[in-house]
Amino acid sequence: MSEPDAGASAQGGALAELASEGVGGRTGKRILIAEDIESNYMLMKAFIGKRYEVIRAHDGQEAIDLFPKVRPDLVFMDIKMPVVDGYEATRAIRKISKEVPILAITAFAFESDREKALEAGCTDYLTKPISRDLLNQKLILYLGE
Repeated sequence: MSEPDAGASAQGGALAELASEGVGGRTGKRILIAEDIESNYMLMKAFIGKRYEVIRAHDGQEAIDLFPKVRPDLVFMDIKMPVVDGYEATRAIRKISKEVPILAITAFAFESDREKALEAGCTDYLTKPISRDLLNQKLILYLGE
């Protein structure tokens, strides 16, 4: 179990990462990626980081904490994360905003997993591995770009 200050330092790290990246994307849109696995995050960032400002949450609790501070235009939410899972994080974020698209990203591929994500408040559901083409289709659908 992590120390209470670990979340705060991770959150500070995410805000520092945001500050160091500046506005980043050409579109001016901001995307919060909640992903605990470094390689998965880096792949997502490689796909979208040149067009969008990317902020990372390392777990579900950090996603909940960062959401009102960074006010993203879209959230990619890993389902299986430490501290707070993606389902609970989505439910908490939905109490703050019902409008922002939240796209579940998971290795779980069963229809029941998709239904569970949608019931938690996710707007859409993507299974890993994520292709660049599918990611672009979803960004066009939900951000209009």
